[in-house]
Amino acid sequence: MRTDDLITALAADLTPVDPASTERRSLGKLMAGALVAFAVVLLWLGPRPDIAAAAALPMFWLKLAFPASLGVAALVALRRLGYPGVRLGRAPLGVAAPVALVWLMAAVALLIAAPAQRLPLVLGETWQECPVTIALLSVPVMVFAFWALRGLAPTRLPLAGAAAGLFAGAAAALAYALHCPEMEAPFLGVWYVLGMLIPTGIGALLGPCLLKW
Repeated sequence: MRTDDLITALAADLTPVDPASTERRSLGKLMAGALVAFAVVLLWLGPRPDIAAAAALPMFWLKLAFPASLGVAALVALRRLGYPGVRLGRAPLGVAAPVALVWLMAAVALLIAAPAQRLPLVLGETWQECPVTIALLSVPVMVFAFWALRGLAPTRLPLAGAAAGLFAGAAAALAYALHCPEMEAPFLGVWYVLGMLIPTGIGALLGPCLLKW
């Protein structure tokens, strides 16, 4: 058989891949990872005992909205970084804006607080466990996020890994927020951000190793 005939025969058996189905599978893996983090919080740590009363406070919902918005921004970045040549667009702004808003709220809270109250506003009662717990909760989510990315075709591997880590950290922080009693903006601006930065940095380091193809 001539080479041209062989190529024609092979090409005739090709089945087009539906991009939408690929994205649905990737999204399913990401959501599965997030559900694992929520299951661990609900079954192991448990929701905060006063969650019904806390839910009546606007700051409770702002605390949930903070990691949720970062998770959405990371999800957008993951979708774009999963394919060669796709620009990030406004995804970095989507990451920066929630952090900037929380830091602004934290600055205002510290500015109007009495000097003796400022450090307690930052430390709260759980500053030692908060970032560590978020980072640990992010581990299963990151496993699923990297699994999802390996089903795509990322070329900017450190960035893709960082986006996977940020999504994992944001999902973990959102789940942990159901357990965490802290609701002050200075606390969120330091310890929640640190908890999400840890998996983001680890993801950036692991990206070139785990995502190369």
